[in-house]
Amino acid sequence: MPKTTKQGKPKKDELPSTLQKSSAKAQRTFAKAHDSAVKEYGEGQRAHRVAYSALKHSFEKVGDHWEPKSHRGPSDQRARSGGPNAKGKSAGGVDANSTKKHLMEVARRLDVHGRSTMSKDELVDAIARANRRETRSSR
Repeated sequence: MPKTTKQGKPKKDELPSTLQKSSAKAQRTFAKAHDSAVKEYGEGQRAHRVAYSALKHSFEKVGDHWEPKSHRGPSDQRARSGGPNAKGKSAGGVDANSTKKHLMEVARRLDVHGRSTMSKDELVDAIARANRRETRSSR
């Protein structure tokens, strides 16, 4: 099912809940990438993975919504390797390639406890958990 109207605007009721709370640019990015992937691969999980991959290139998940990243590019090891047989661990929308300072700021905004003693990898995992928790509670 197309995620955009004939005018190219995203259909909000067809977007995932985290995108419904995000900027219009994030919604357009996901919707257009999804529709393009549906034409190429058909409706289903693969189209969603392609759309999320495109979204994660320019946005990061913070709590229950997506925010623009300060730099474009892959967000984690899995996105960097790319392709159908991608290797590495996905960070679930967290920009694992950002600086520790940025991750600390995101963790502070999400009220992650113990963040001051965490390593960068621990921060990424803690932010991903906090994001899932926020998404669950906002549904």
